[in-house]
This record gives sequence, C-alpha cells and structure tokens, in this order.
Amino acid sequence: MLRCRDLTEDASRLMDGEVALPRRLRLRLHLALCAMCRTYMDQMRKTRTLVAARPLAPPDRAQEDALIARITGAAPRD
Repeated sequence: MLRCRDLTEDASRLMDGEVALPRRLRLRLHLALCAMCRTYMDQMRKTRTLVAARPLAPPDRAQEDALIARITGAAPRD
C-alpha cells in the first residue's frame, strides 16, 4: 500500500499522465481510500488552473485588491 508521501511525490506526474499504469493504479487506489490525499489533489488541480489563467502582465492595484478579496472572502481595500 502506498503512503501519502508517495502520492505527493507523484502528484504532478499523475496529473500530467506521466505515471506508468501499475503505479498509476496504486496511486488511484490510495486516492480512493484517503480523503486527505483527495483533498490535496483537488487543491493541486485548482492551483494549476489558477496559475494557468493568471494574466501575464502584473495586475494593477485595483485588480490585485479584487483578487485578494475573492481569495480571502474579505472586502476589497479602498
């Protein structure tokens, strides 16, 4: 049985489809049994999505404040 550490070491390669079938099956079995690792993988997917969608140019101050507010749930600064 794989450990959580094994999954975290292979998480990016697993998402990229770069893990051989036998190992991929063991990782998927671990994910089926481990809620913490499923949460970890979900966070990794969300992080990748956010990074891929970020603008190439730095945001202006208003955009930065709005983004921070969205992430933290706080009201934007004035």
